[in-house]
Amino acid sequence: MLWVYAIVSTAGEDPRPRADLLPPAALAELALLINAGRFAELEHGACRLLERQPDSGLLWQLLAVALQRQRKDALDALQRASALLPGDAGAHNNLGNALAQRGRWDDAAASFQRALALNPAFSEAHNNLGNVWRARGRLEDAVTCYRCALQFKPGYAEAHHNLADALLALGRVDAAVASYRQALAWSPDFAEAHNNLGNALLDLGRLDEAIASYRAALAVSPEFAEAHCNLGIALRLAGRSADAQDSCRQALAIDPTLAASIAVLAEIDADQGRFAQAEEQFRRAIAIAPQTAEAWVGISRLRTMTTDDARWAAQAQQIADRPLPARKEVLLRYAIGKYFDDIRDFEQAFANYRRANELTRCYRSRYDRQALTHSVDRIIRAFDRDWMGRTRASANASARPVFIVGMMRSGTTLAEQILASHPSVFGAGELMFWSSAAAGHKSLAPGAGESALAGMAAAYLRLLGSLSADAPRVVDKMPGNFMHLGLIHAALPQARIIHMQRHPVDTCLSIYFQHFEAFHAYATDLDDLAHYYSEYLRLMQHWRSCLPAHAMLEVPYESLVEDPEAWSRNMVRFIGLPWDPHCIDFQRTRRSVITASKWQVRQPISRSSVQRWRNYQPFIGPLRHLAQD
Repeated sequence: MLWVYAIVSTAGEDPRPRADLLPPAALAELALLINAGRFAELEHGACRLLERQPDSGLLWQLLAVALQRQRKDALDALQRASALLPGDAGAHNNLGNALAQRGRWDDAAASFQRALALNPAFSEAHNNLGNVWRARGRLEDAVTCYRCALQFKPGYAEAHHNLADALLALGRVDAAVASYRQALAWSPDFAEAHNNLGNALLDLGRLDEAIASYRAALAVSPEFAEAHCNLGIALRLAGRSADAQDSCRQALAIDPTLAASIAVLAEIDADQGRFAQAEEQFRRAIAIAPQTAEAWVGISRLRTMTTDDARWAAQAQQIADRPLPARKEVLLRYAIGKYFDDIRDFEQAFANYRRANELTRCYRSRYDRQALTHSVDRIIRAFDRDWMGRTRASANASARPVFIVGMMRSGTTLAEQILASHPSVFGAGELMFWSSAAAGHKSLAPGAGESALAGMAAAYLRLLGSLSADAPRVVDKMPGNFMHLGLIHAALPQARIIHMQRHPVDTCLSIYFQHFEAFHAYATDLDDLAHYYSEYLRLMQHWRSCLPAHAMLEVPYESLVEDPEAWSRNMVRFIGLPWDPHCIDFQRTRRSVITASKWQVRQPISRSSVQRWRNYQPFIGPLRHLAQD
């Protein structure tokens, strides 16, 4: 939070006679010291003058400035100044800041409110009172205060930034992005605003924009360790592991105690299958900062936990039970839920998963069921059988792309790992290309120009070429591409689509039990999950009726697990390649996997996730109608 002091008294007049009028020469000398940043001399000069004028509130204010700028305790000086200048709004504002920094929130709020009673247009005091309310969890009150500050001072970059922080905490992510941009419009070199804008964009899954924001922060402030770390997080999620490592190492070169950067390096080790090394890194982070939630959580994802991990569970529970930012507790609750699921205490597991999801809903936007239904309606109308069946002379004939689609947690990572084990296949992970293309080309329904489709195909193939120069097949396993199959097939009719299917309740519960880095609004509520799943079924039925039979292969997860070789052969044959035995030995394939399944896909196939939902029958409520016995 950005707190703002008044260097000298700002507004509000005490009607009593002033006892602190100083000779002009003395005032000029002190002002010179302030402007020159010579705060030790300012302290000495103010103290010397106070010996002669101990009742000068202005001198106590100036002494407080000198002490604060030298990181010394200024509370006594500020209290004396406000007592001697009861009608001075600036003195009360400055005292409020000092009290807030000691966690004396009620006293701080009272000081800011006294300042505002004296000067209702005092933007800095409105801002600072907003900070108090935010620290106390009164986010709506904080928003009101920041908006008041901006009413009186529209170009107040710090207030725009603080408003954005509060909006982000309330889950109003789009509004937060707009406020961060306002802060940067008034103050383009505001490094913290660039960094926090990156965090908001990361929440929305807009990785490229987040990366650009973190880079902007570092262009302004190259020694900004947190921004280096956040850039590393975004680069990792974008599949750029080497660049992510470089960013985290730069963060640690600046601040060797930044445990969050060590945790990101550990995640990169885990992505690449180096699980023992990852655990060492997570424990190193914990040794530096024992409350690092990301490190405790990371350990839980490296293996199936057992009762031997009870000490881990007790420590994680102890941290989760303390007052924490919601986002930190969420991470721990998911991890504790996994521990109890692994040891088959399903009641405790579900209680922790439910708590994690309830907390997530507090700071993320709610799912709009009507909006999704309308979106699916529009897609079905736009990409109908007639439009899909057209022959397009400009269509790109490349058979290089392979798409794996379906619901999240339906086996898409397993299918990719199997195919990527083939020497002629490159696994590209989850690419954002088609969601961006669809958002920018909503007019590409009936009547759209063929050149636009050809341009999309060419751009996509260039992207694949940048990831792998020579692999005959490149797999894009973005599950949500099921929304864009009409656009994909029209642009690339020879591309192959593998649709992974899994038991509906197993799928939905697995989503509910998982923390996702990118934003999926429907994932935190069982009723919303049931609605989203129903719309997914409706859209997939439409694609079945419109796409040529040769374009899509449907793979039941349970069948793949039951007979992995037969179904692996089917998938390899479907994408036009000869069988290779490496595909059945996929757990030995060395490649980076950044999804939540990175440990599981490096283990031999197990049936343990089949019919897992039955362990949670008492709790599935809104999902019950999806059960197919």
